[in-house]
Amino acid sequence: MTVQAMTTKDEVVFTPARRINRALTASLEKRALHWMALRMPRWLSSDQLTVLGLSAQIGAGVGYALSRYNRYALLLVILCLVLNWFGDSMDGTLARVRGQQRPRYGFYVDHMVDILGAIALMGGLGLSGFVHWQTAIAMLIAFLLLASESYLATYTLSRFQLSQGLFGPTEIRILLILGNLALLRSPYSTVLGHRMLLFDLGGTIAAVCMFTTAIVMTVRHMAQLYREEPLV
Repeated sequence: MTVQAMTTKDEVVFTPARRINRALTASLEKRALHWMALRMPRWLSSDQLTVLGLSAQIGAGVGYALSRYNRYALLLVILCLVLNWFGDSMDGTLARVRGQQRPRYGFYVDHMVDILGAIALMGGLGLSGFVHWQTAIAMLIAFLLLASESYLATYTLSRFQLSQGLFGPTEIRILLILGNLALLRSPYSTVLGHRMLLFDLGGTIAAVCMFTTAIVMTVRHMAQLYREEPLV
């Protein structure tokens, strides 16, 4: 893939980063999104899809908060997660298919939307009663740390890592949907004879994995940049 610098009317040179996605569903998802983008109505724009993705993620947070009073609000969360996937994944694909890319604008808006959406989602989850606040906050901090490392690596290495290992945003949504279905049956899990909240268990594992990944990637990228920019 050849990365070309782009110059805007303000003479700002911007080099789009190489996108890397090795997640489990990446290949199938890419083909499906491209197929759908070719058939999208002309009145639908990338910006509208971005708004849909953010609105759906906020809706998922609201659904989690409501599930404290009615567990079936988790079905609303599942619907919102699907809509979030559609809006968040399709906006960039539609722009590329139509040749309407705005690299700087798209990168900035897309990732600010991700951050705001994550805050809404974790806030709602913390209000749900299905997870302790400490776990929800730990997941949010871990996500923000990992996201920050990814954005810095994108700027310094011109390589945007969409997935970490076999997991990307789509896999995380799938795990959340499966977790919600499990919550409809019971909010608890038993581990080594100890009864605990299912999402406390899953959230703790997720937070530890994200923290560990962020540290490993930080060390790896620091070493790479140190080698590429030796002291004279």
